[in-house]
Amino acid sequence: MSGKPTVVLVHGAFAESSAWNPVTERLRTAGHRVIAFANPLRSLSGDAGALRSLLTSIEGPIVLVGHSYGGAVASNAAVDVPGVRALVFVAAFAPEPGESIGALTGRFPGSSLPEVLDFVPQADGSMDIYIRQDAFHQQFAADLPAEEAALNAAAQRPLRDTALNEPSGEPAWRTVPSWFVFPELDRNIPLAAHRFMAERAGAKETTVVPGASHALPTSSPEAVTATILNAADSIA
Repeated sequence: MSGKPTVVLVHGAFAESSAWNPVTERLRTAGHRVIAFANPLRSLSGDAGALRSLLTSIEGPIVLVGHSYGGAVASNAAVDVPGVRALVFVAAFAPEPGESIGALTGRFPGSSLPEVLDFVPQADGSMDIYIRQDAFHQQFAADLPAEEAALNAAAQRPLRDTALNEPSGEPAWRTVPSWFVFPELDRNIPLAAHRFMAERAGAKETTVVPGASHALPTSSPEAVTATILNAADSIA
């Protein structure tokens, strides 16, 4: 696998690292070393700090890939990390300084996510946020089989409200080339928001996956992998 960039995959809220398995398998077949980072989902700055520690330990060029909230974490983590040569946003947030992912979600109409959330109080006064299991299939993964979506709903990892509302720092997409791939039928992040963020970041490539849901790494791994390989080829 030497000679090719390492691909680091960052999952988002209501998911976990194994959501990347279909993409990981394809990337490994293409000869890439892959690391699926276990995103803590606790705070944007804290999660980015944990990811930055991983990134700085990797030798050679890196393609950094974020899904959903993982896009914000990746973009914050990669600032001043010279190994990160390309960013890929997969149905992902790409905030500006001072923007939170909560604010970006509400900036354009079309997200039904606020209507299907459960909040679990924590001892420190914060809240853990889940998608209701009875709503998970249609909200998050409408293009997956119902049984697979039910398993993903049961395994989802919660996002702390701190991460939802914490303003972004300086984003790496201002200095690192970016690629965007996002679903036509995303019920978490409005399509207009995806287009807006890709244009604002000056994306080198923008791909819309027809009929796809927010669960893009699992439901449309071919499209996601193709975008990542395009980014990797650009820095080879």
